[in-house]
Amino acid sequence: MTEDPAGYLFAYFTSAAESDGEQVRFALSAGPQPLDWQVLNGGRPVLHSTVGEEGVRDPFLLRAAGLPGESARYYLLATDLCIARRNPATAWEDCIRAGSRSIVVWESEDLVSWTDPRLVEVAPADAGNAWAPEAAYDAASGTYLVYWASTLNPASGDGGSYHRMLCANTTDFKSFTPARVWIDRGWSVIDSTVVQTDGYFYRFSKDELSADSSSPDAKFITAERSDNLDSTQYSVVATGIGKNELVHGEGPIIVRGPGPDSWFLFIDEFGHRRYTAFTSDSPASDTWTRYRRPCPRAPATAPSSRSLPGNTQN
Repeated sequence: MTEDPAGYLFAYFTSAAESDGEQVRFALSAGPQPLDWQVLNGGRPVLHSTVGEEGVRDPFLLRAAGLPGESARYYLLATDLCIARRNPATAWEDCIRAGSRSIVVWESEDLVSWTDPRLVEVAPADAGNAWAPEAAYDAASGTYLVYWASTLNPASGDGGSYHRMLCANTTDFKSFTPARVWIDRGWSVIDSTVVQTDGYFYRFSKDELSADSSSPDAKFITAERSDNLDSTQYSVVATGIGKNELVHGEGPIIVRGPGPDSWFLFIDEFGHRRYTAFTSDSPASDTWTRYRRPCPRAPATAPSSRSLPGNTQN
């Protein structure tokens, strides 16, 4: 979108420690700045998954591109994962090696009424999971590029089970092209998110390389850009975003703010302060400044936020 946002809708989940924590909740910004949030529906889930693992994480909202025959105006994608239903001692290891290879999809015309959830397998047979799915429309191909993190050959025990970012194309979020590798740096990279502006696609991802003196930017956010969305050769814009302010960071959210040259990058300092806001005048910047005025805590553990024109705030 190009117009100034009238507000922001935030889709989130809470915690596996809650009986309904791994379901989708919504919050709405209290104005045109994405800094104060009002939880909707009394903080209770708005969407429940009744498919796959019957729990979801990492919800992501996407405005439809208006393709021929496309009836939805919005999509919500989520990870098919319910940690609460797994053995606490082995839950994370199990879901990385033998988790769901599918994502959960909802559709809506107005952000109020939603279709039933559907389960769509996107990751290949040798993948161990399909985490934090997102999508961006690619006008060059006339399709959506859907991308997520997967381990590959996780049962081999040969060290090849780190997370790559995979991707596939779709026009309807029902059928997808075969998955292919989008990012493979030889170590885990997760939580990619993309925004398009000024002729480029800007991609923000979490670098999972072990942090030490030889990799000081690890465990933080890397920004890259390309004029081709599905390229495997993005140019680095910035590394280690958040490292001087946070203990570590993941789940980046990038949104345009109101007015010219206003951008917000939210980074989840998981286990600590949760989402923290950073500001800059452009996604092309290598400098992001933490929002110093006390910033109300975003009500979420998972990435998803999209700006909405006023006529869609129902």
